[in-house]
Amino acid sequence: MIPRPLTNRNTVLLICDIQEKFRHAIYGFDSVVHTTLKVLKCAKLLEIPAIVSEQNPKALGSTVDTLVSEIQALPSHSTFSKTKFSMIIPEVEEELKKAKYENAIILGIESHVCVLQTTLDLLRSNISVYVLADGISSCNRQEVPIAMDRMRQAGAYITTSESILFELMNDAKTSVFKPLSAIAFNKDEKATTRETLETLLDGGAVPKSSL
Repeated sequence: MIPRPLTNRNTVLLICDIQEKFRHAIYGFDSVVHTTLKVLKCAKLLEIPAIVSEQNPKALGSTVDTLVSEIQALPSHSTFSKTKFSMIIPEVEEELKKAKYENAIILGIESHVCVLQTTLDLLRSNISVYVLADGISSCNRQEVPIAMDRMRQAGAYITTSESILFELMNDAKTSVFKPLSAIAFNKDEKATTRETLETLLDGGAVPKSSL
């Protein structure tokens, strides 16, 4: 299937269960947070809305503090608590239908549970899904490549944060190119992005043939 163009009018960012109490359980948790933070800052410039989920927040706490301020800075955002593993609870489903989103970009945890089940539900609803390989993880890193293979086989696109940001901009002449580059592609950020890729991908999370 030919993918639909990615635009700020047809695309939503999904942040899946990046909660403080998972920090010491998830492989490369800080790397996932870093990628999410970068994407959120760029989403503000690109005017892309976000839907955020929190798994059983009464027991597991709320979204990581460093992400909350960036989420709140977006032009449009919603946060939902859930017990279902998939993010696609009735309230989220209603929001997706109302906005008529065609594309979803997903980051979060765990790759083989909540991210996977959310992706499958979105695909069943005929929404194209872009899974950021440098923005997802699990307690056991060995789960990640299996989950990504499953999502790819189901029809999701596995990509990276840098790739998706360039795809969203589409043209270096766009007005957001310089400010977005200053956030995502400056020298320090490029170094941190490289470290994140090494942690989440070179650590064994993705087979060399997968990307």
